[in-house]
Amino acid sequence: MRRLPEEAVHLPFGAGPYRMAMDLVTVPEPEWFELDQRYCSEMAERRRLLGTIRDQVFASCPIPDAARAEALTLVTAALTAHHPDWFSRDGSFVHNHLTGETWQMPAETGQPATWSGQYAGDTKPIHLDPLELAGRLVQEDLCVIQNSAGGPMFTAGLVCFPSRWRLAEKIGKPLSAVHGPVPLYADRLAKAVDRFMRHLKAGPIACRLNWSVLDDPTLFQPTGKWRRDGGAGINSDNAGNRAYLRVERQTLRRLPDSEAVLFGIRVHCYELDEVIDRPNRAAELAEAVRALPADIVHYKSLLPFREALLGWLDRRSDSSFGSRG
Repeated sequence: MRRLPEEAVHLPFGAGPYRMAMDLVTVPEPEWFELDQRYCSEMAERRRLLGTIRDQVFASCPIPDAARAEALTLVTAALTAHHPDWFSRDGSFVHNHLTGETWQMPAETGQPATWSGQYAGDTKPIHLDPLELAGRLVQEDLCVIQNSAGGPMFTAGLVCFPSRWRLAEKIGKPLSAVHGPVPLYADRLAKAVDRFMRHLKAGPIACRLNWSVLDDPTLFQPTGKWRRDGGAGINSDNAGNRAYLRVERQTLRRLPDSEAVLFGIRVHCYELDEVIDRPNRAAELAEAVRALPADIVHYKSLLPFREALLGWLDRRSDSSFGSRG
């Protein structure tokens, strides 16, 4: 079986003034999902969270779930078509060769899927919502967004790796309310996001990136916004291995039958030492951090260690850094 590739490194920050924008690009279907060497460990963590705190990582509105079933169909079709070494289909059964799991697909739209294989010695069948099964196949968290009278609405989600937000507080709300706490969002981005969600066509897959610098590499982070404490022990000498660049690679795809949008979120968390390894990268990140408005710095809980981070970045951006080792 072909080996999984190394984790991609995304560095979406840049020099220049702060701007809040969607910055969308289109990606081909083979690049819809990122599969890499973190797959098995992240899937194990997803199974653990679903097994222990499912009500915190999966939620759906009490409405017909045709969109969730369609999402599963589209996800499995893409995986088996573009990654046949790792996923295959035999009639109603989908085989995940990376985890050894076999899943029986729902016979009818809206019916739960059944795990009919064996994993870690457990032979008991389990029944899943189609969106949950889709989320057990890919490293991305998956959310369903549907049109409503109040604008695009967040109707279902499997979110195991939230970046400091709680699924239960967002489900069932229009996107304007979902992003309500984000500084500047209402004035600068809300209308553009709603317009894009209304007009996205079936077929193209849109992609964007966003970033934060955090003091915690944990993937499951449901809390932590607006902190004035934290970052204990981070200083300009050790920030490289005590602070982390957290990047979300977000994808959006219209489901042609239900007309919902499937929103994928792949979280990457890099130790700064690993990816800010060149003076120009350090200089660009330092400029990007300095350009963040005060409300954004507070919202991202960067304030407690901002100066320590900038001190480390400024030292690393020195052109003689590499020659000093």
